[in-house]
Amino acid sequence: MDIIHHRCAGIDISKADAKVAVRIAQSGVNAKEEVRTFGSMTRQVLMLRDWLIDEQVTCVVMEATGDYWRTFYYLLEDAGFELLLANPRDVRNRPGRKSDVSDCKWLADLGAHGLVGGSFVPPPPIRDLRALTRLRTCIARDRGIAAQRLEKVLEGAGIKLSIVTDPTNVSSRRMLKGLAEGMAVEDLAEMAYGALRRKKAELAEALTGQFSEHHTLMVNILLDRIDSCNCDIEQLSERIDVLMQPYQRAHDLLVTIPGVSDIVADVIIAETGADMSVFPTAKHFASWAGVAPGLNQSGARTKPSKKRPGNTHLQAALGIVAFAATKTRKTYLSAQYRRITAHRGPMKAMVAVENSAITAVWHMLTNDKEYVDLGPDYFAQRRPDTTRNKAIQQLENLGYQVTLTTPKEPETS
Repeated sequence: MDIIHHRCAGIDISKADAKVAVRIAQSGVNAKEEVRTFGSMTRQVLMLRDWLIDEQVTCVVMEATGDYWRTFYYLLEDAGFELLLANPRDVRNRPGRKSDVSDCKWLADLGAHGLVGGSFVPPPPIRDLRALTRLRTCIARDRGIAAQRLEKVLEGAGIKLSIVTDPTNVSSRRMLKGLAEGMAVEDLAEMAYGALRRKKAELAEALTGQFSEHHTLMVNILLDRIDSCNCDIEQLSERIDVLMQPYQRAHDLLVTIPGVSDIVADVIIAETGADMSVFPTAKHFASWAGVAPGLNQSGARTKPSKKRPGNTHLQAALGIVAFAATKTRKTYLSAQYRRITAHRGPMKAMVAVENSAITAVWHMLTNDKEYVDLGPDYFAQRRPDTTRNKAIQQLENLGYQVTLTTPKEPETS
């Protein structure tokens, strides 16, 4: 095979250290290989960087091992050579006699012959934005867990507040505080705000239970945890808004897609960098996002296959988009969901809607254009004869006789 990089390095990374192999191709003889071990501390990684520069290495390949690759990648990315972060699935070594030394040599060999591609690693500004959005998602998930736990505690006390209203809103907090102080149920119902005051009888029934000092302690702890999560989310959102200013145009375009909220738009930009030049086509983008169908074909037979793995954080955001889009009325995405659900089930339909959404994202950010909905009748208008014949067949199956007439053209005066 042709040699693409005559001086290539492979790095096998672990938590404590890294094995580094430098491969130097020589004409007429086997390639020269040298293996060294460096620690994972910043000072030793900088020593590795200087050694690679001295060896005039042009390409460095490292395997994405957990989060341990970050220190090496971030300190080597500005050294002037091509840096490739390889997916472990694509650079799996030959079975048998596996070791860290053989792995780093294998990575160097693959890189020298151009047999490995690099994963997408966003630039530092996007990495900061990505860390903030992921942390906000994690804290929001913790807040949801605390809210669920609060409802379980109230159920244990015989309090059915969640049937009437949200146990974490202002009215519920006042009533729970009064319940802990031993107030009468009738007085607690008077603490409701707004439209909730019309449910006084239901509130009195829901607040009747066995609320003890034990429940008071647990409810106060959970409410404090929910308040802390809300405060953290607010601080993160303020910082995200500041970092999102250079990408405001992309943000404004994304929110025009049905089902895309401001928070989801932040996640899409943070995970993709809003730069579609990294992905050659919309299909490449959908495959990287993990919403492209897999392919398992042998001979003339195509076997069922799962969707390809991808960015899990982006997949979660696209799941929210697909679920919200299917609830909209008179949109292309909702029509697509209903059409595919009829013959392939809701799970396949959700993935198809996610694929359509991410394809729209690629075209919108590439061409700097807002989302244009194809309409709920797109599939019917695409094949009018098939739609007509199918409708006639359904009516005839019900016992009707169908006679078609050509609609008259409107008269012109």
